[in-house]
Amino acid sequence: MKTASVKEPSVITVDETKKPTLESGDILVQMHACGICGSDLEKVFGQYGQPSMRLGHEPAGIVVEVGSDVTEFAKGDRVFTHHHVPCYDCHLCSHGNETMCKKYSETNLSPCGLSEEYVVPAWNVAHGGVLKISDSLSFEEAAMIEPLACCVRAWNKYSYQDGDSVAIYGVGPTGMMHVMLAQTKKFSKIFCFDVNDFRLDFAKKFNITDAIHSSDENRKQKILDETENKGVDVAIVATSSLKALEDAIDMVRKGGAVMMFGVPTKGATMNLDMSKIYSKEITLVTSYAASDADTKEALELIESGKLEVKKLITHTYPIDDTQKAFEHAKSGDNAMKIIITK
Repeated sequence: MKTASVKEPSVITVDETKKPTLESGDILVQMHACGICGSDLEKVFGQYGQPSMRLGHEPAGIVVEVGSDVTEFAKGDRVFTHHHVPCYDCHLCSHGNETMCKKYSETNLSPCGLSEEYVVPAWNVAHGGVLKISDSLSFEEAAMIEPLACCVRAWNKYSYQDGDSVAIYGVGPTGMMHVMLAQTKKFSKIFCFDVNDFRLDFAKKFNITDAIHSSDENRKQKILDETENKGVDVAIVATSSLKALEDAIDMVRKGGAVMMFGVPTKGATMNLDMSKIYSKEITLVTSYAASDADTKEALELIESGKLEVKKLITHTYPIDDTQKAFEHAKSGDNAMKIIITK
């Protein structure tokens, strides 16, 4: 079977690997679709700040084999598989910090999600890491469950009200999911920032308030003009750019919230005037990954039609063209969500 992996910085190889064997509670899934996300790009082209270098954590496919003791799943089931599942018993889990749980990072798909076939370990199978998907849901749409789940988790970390305003910095695939979520939560004004003109034009199709180039010298004034000179209630930084984070802090209202959602490069630093954070009473929060509870909510949003994530898929590539697909995703050239298929 074919498996994609990072050979060296900026280089991905697709190699023939040995078909994995199953332990008693494992399941084997044939990958039909797997999305490329920002953390994958950081692993290949940057300096990823988390320990795992496995590619592909947004896979969906068909169960082709089950281990002994597996009763909830059978050969032929269409599934989404989450790569990490926490313990739910430790101090961190009991405080709602499941993605910080030690067990969370230890539970991985093998060899990875970006493989023609992969093993879902027994722990994941038994603890909610595998979700059956309906026949009406395409595998490409199912591959959007994990990134949407990450967005869902982020929205649970700050308070907001109907009619609030939001600025989203970086309108790639997850940035656009934040746009969609803001609309379902009845935000009255949605502002989108990016350096990519294609993505700004793409965002305009979603009935937002304004799409503003990140280099626009009047960008802050445009926000103030539309928010009675207050600034936005919520600012979501869906990019690794620290300049975007600086802008978010500058453009959020007094008492507002800034969500640091994008994956920063390892070792990234910035000069931050903490007196501004303090005097404006800004809530600065971060959000890493998603739990299986978040994936269940994301699946419901997609299957119910509340979020039409298929609108975000612009390109698909076969697994043999993984290098080309990653380079395309990195450039963002006329692209939104890029999916690898079997």
